[in-house]
Amino acid sequence: MSARNNQANKQAARERLKAERERQAKKDRTKRQIIVAGSVVAVLAIAGGVGYFVVQANKPEAWEAAESATVTKPANATGENGTTVVVGKASAKKTLEMYEDPRCPSCAGFEQANGEQIKKDVDAGKYKVQYIGATFIDNMAGGEGSKNATSALGAALNVSPEAFLEYKGKLYSQANHPEESVDKFADDNYLIKVADQVPALKGNKKFQDAVKAGTYDAWALKMSAKFDASGIKGTPSLKMDGKAVVKEGTESAPVAPADFKAALDKALAA
Repeated sequence: MSARNNQANKQAARERLKAERERQAKKDRTKRQIIVAGSVVAVLAIAGGVGYFVVQANKPEAWEAAESATVTKPANATGENGTTVVVGKASAKKTLEMYEDPRCPSCAGFEQANGEQIKKDVDAGKYKVQYIGATFIDNMAGGEGSKNATSALGAALNVSPEAFLEYKGKLYSQANHPEESVDKFADDNYLIKVADQVPALKGNKKFQDAVKAGTYDAWALKMSAKFDASGIKGTPSLKMDGKAVVKEGTESAPVAPADFKAALDKALAA
């Protein structure tokens, strides 16, 4: 190989090496720019996320907001703040007052044993039913299921008194009622799922929207306040026209069907 060719080859190699180094340097600069840009985006995202959570944390809780919100009264309710809920024929002379908490396991047992009979009696005009809803289990066990279910009952009452009574029965049914310690009624989707078992509520968008929006949250709190002011200490509790309906020889509500029938017959005859 001539000296000239050897020199030319060396020069070409040096140029190729220089070009490769320039390409690598350009690649490294681009990589650094991408990393820096990504870091800036990440920082901004974190800052934005922190800002979002700070704003969310500073928003009043839904139930705290409901305490001072304007009360939306369900259709088919009367009285102050719409907390007088009476289901039955106007011609019925007697009124059975029912004090219940949606999460109450004893209330569920009572409804499972006697709910269908009560519905038959109401349909027959034997007596009317007045519902007074409690939410004290939320305070005792934690959660918001009692309040949320009461609000959903308000949405059902807005559809019809019959839908309200049937929905209440479904919430208390063995298939749907959770353990007292499980706050399942806090889930709007679960309340809507149970409501689909009631023909008047199944696929009812107006009802579903009211549950999701908490339309009757403020009403539920007023209903709970009415229970608190009643002096009733536990649920279920029953009164017939203001007089306690209890199992013979006790101060407790009659749960077994035979005990309920005996106590009810006595109250209706008074």
